[in-house]
Amino acid sequence: MRLLSLAIRDFRNIASADLAPSPRATILIGENGQGKTNLLEAVYLLATLKPLRAGRLAELVRFGEAKAVVSGDFAGAGGSRTIAVEVDSTGRRATVDGKAQDRLDSYFEGLAAVCFSPDDLSLVKQGPEGRRRFLDRAAFNRWPAVLGEAREYLRALRSRNAALRGAVPEVEASFREPLVRAGARLLLRRRELLRELTPRVAAAFAEISGPGAPAVSLAYRGAGGLELSAGDEAELGARLGEILERRLARDLERGYTSAGPHMDDLVLGLNDRGARLYASQGQQRAIVLALKVAEIENLRHALGRPPLLLLDDVSSELDPQKNRYLLEYLATLPAQAFLTATDRRLLEPAAGPEATFYKVEAGRFGPLFP
Repeated sequence: MRLLSLAIRDFRNIASADLAPSPRATILIGENGQGKTNLLEAVYLLATLKPLRAGRLAELVRFGEAKAVVSGDFAGAGGSRTIAVEVDSTGRRATVDGKAQDRLDSYFEGLAAVCFSPDDLSLVKQGPEGRRRFLDRAAFNRWPAVLGEAREYLRALRSRNAALRGAVPEVEASFREPLVRAGARLLLRRRELLRELTPRVAAAFAEISGPGAPAVSLAYRGAGGLELSAGDEAELGARLGEILERRLARDLERGYTSAGPHMDDLVLGLNDRGARLYASQGQQRAIVLALKVAEIENLRHALGRPPLLLLDDVSSELDPQKNRYLLEYLATLPAQAFLTATDRRLLEPAAGPEATFYKVEAGRFGPLFP
């Protein structure tokens, strides 16, 4: 699916913007702090209903305004559709061709977006929260129903945590079963996603790193010793239930659920060692790029087309002296991309003749001519 036009109103520090994206690459040039990434955030919200960087939806609304609206025309197999998302203090509302969407998986039919950002190095450097977020966003791109399934899990988790804080075991027991059922479904999604991604990550990392590179691996580390190696959804749920029962006294004492998808980790390894401890800066960067390339290739295989690509401040990543593989990969990928940079010259080799350039200054967008 391709984004044909984009309109943004009162989004963060963007008061108003209308763009006709290139079928190949739309490139936003400007100094730091001018609003380039905010436009990527708007596109990401439109394609996923999730913020790219913001912790809360309310942070997406321009200061002093009551709401923000992003809309776009998308061309897909079924023709052109107008998709819009409105955000205010009460939450978000999505429409397709002016009709409110109660089932969000139907909203996402044909939509997917993958973002590269300098912040992605935190996947290797920092704690498990970012890696869980990567897994769930990749799973959501792969299976839009994951959005509803994750919400169901979070509702069950909040209910059980409230019961744990009340310190009434009988009440906790009534909330454990919904948590186990929703958690098993998410665990099954994550296991299937890792099965698909792992060989693609290994292949991309080898291409990026060149001959003699160490072997990269992905492994799922479940809290409380949870194993994902085999079994169907019911068996995964039984294992999770046993772990929660075993840790009940601890959870009652601390007032929160200490095992489940919200506590698990994705272990990134090099030659069977954790990458965070042993990888060089270049290897960490290569692992992150390999994860993103693997997700793109997996979506191409599953959906029959590549996702929208959002590349934020990646001038150095596209420098042929630093990463020829990514430059060549993006130049040949038949995907629509939105890129931000402070230096136009580094992006021109990857942009191609169909690229359109925009100048970004103080939240305003205008054509950038040669």
